[in-house]
Amino acid sequence: MRLKLYTLLCASFLFLFTSCNQDDDPVPPEAGSKTVLVYIVADNNSLGSLATLDVEEMLEGMKLVDSTSCNLLVYQDGGSTPILFRIARDKKGNIEKEIIKKYAEQVSTDADVMKEVMHRAFYEYPADSYGLVYWSHADGWIPYPVPSASTRWIGQDAGAGEDNRMNISDLVEVLNDDMPHFDFIMFDACFMMSIEVAYAVRNYADYYMGCPTENPGPGAPYNKVVPYMFKQGAAVQMAEAYFSHYNENYNSGIGMSNTDWTGGTAVAVLKTSELDNLAAVTNEILQAVGATPKELCTEVYDYDKRTAYNGHVGYFDIQEMMQHLMDDAGYGLWKHAFNSALVYWKTTEKNYSMFADYRFDTVFGMFPMENTNGVTHYIPFNFDSQAAAAYRSTDWYIAAGLDKIGW
Repeated sequence: MRLKLYTLLCASFLFLFTSCNQDDDPVPPEAGSKTVLVYIVADNNSLGSLATLDVEEMLEGMKLVDSTSCNLLVYQDGGSTPILFRIARDKKGNIEKEIIKKYAEQVSTDADVMKEVMHRAFYEYPADSYGLVYWSHADGWIPYPVPSASTRWIGQDAGAGEDNRMNISDLVEVLNDDMPHFDFIMFDACFMMSIEVAYAVRNYADYYMGCPTENPGPGAPYNKVVPYMFKQGAAVQMAEAYFSHYNENYNSGIGMSNTDWTGGTAVAVLKTSELDNLAAVTNEILQAVGATPKELCTEVYDYDKRTAYNGHVGYFDIQEMMQHLMDDAGYGLWKHAFNSALVYWKTTEKNYSMFADYRFDTVFGMFPMENTNGVTHYIPFNFDSQAAAAYRSTDWYIAAGLDKIGW
């Protein structure tokens, strides 16, 4: 029922513009079909070449996929003007890029731009199920612009001469605009395994996948991840393929480059249907006692190795934080709810940060990951800061009852 309604809504939407090249009604989806859109925002000074390499990996990965019923669509903005294409097998059996739409220069972090791309993609390639990958720079839940955190947010488009970013509220607006429900939402971007972001998008996907640390420079190994995007239980299998690739090449960061990443990685998957219960349990158990935010910031593991000078936000380990804020009985209940939500979590012994230094490890940039649990949570350094004020408007802050402890 949802699919039929979505198809009709998309048809109405696309009638409004003339460049659709869609003269007929969309073909009904095949049984068992799936469409995955990779949304690449790489129109900046650092990601264009890496995006090109990842697209080459996607072409390789699709050699193992039946493209008659599985559609891998890629929106790529970076290196040239934006383009939307499908990766599929041609009549000769070769995996090629089929152009769907070439765009003039546009700001891909703009919500309306993303809406148009997604409506077009899912209207022209309807399916039984869907997946979404967001590929770019990112900085968790933190909104743009907040001076105390001045690096990434989600998406960075500098192609129009301005530094444009997308906020989580913008992404939610996009997802809420008659989009299909997704099997998974995967972020191939830094600091995105944040409980605040996962909770914000919980109603739009069954599973949420991302890294709590800075992403490896090469991003996901798409030649290995893509074949799992179209399988049952996609998110966990994708995460395992992602992690295994970097784990097999792990060498404590020695001799590391973007073409030979030896610095490891960390990746987690949350089952979104469990997040409302996790918020409710957190709200019920939290009390205005225990460690102060200042104490928590020094005692709880922080995945963010930046300094205040270069945009430190603080992405703290949610499980360790809750252990400090709850008694043993309450923490036991909370841990059970958390374990139900966290369906995958693995990390190499150490991870790499471009901001970490020799205080953490003898190899520049490497830092230990002992006793980490994969999902991050914000702790306010200063209750009067713009970041803390913005945090109080997040859905997670409200649902988890963080106001009860004075945050």
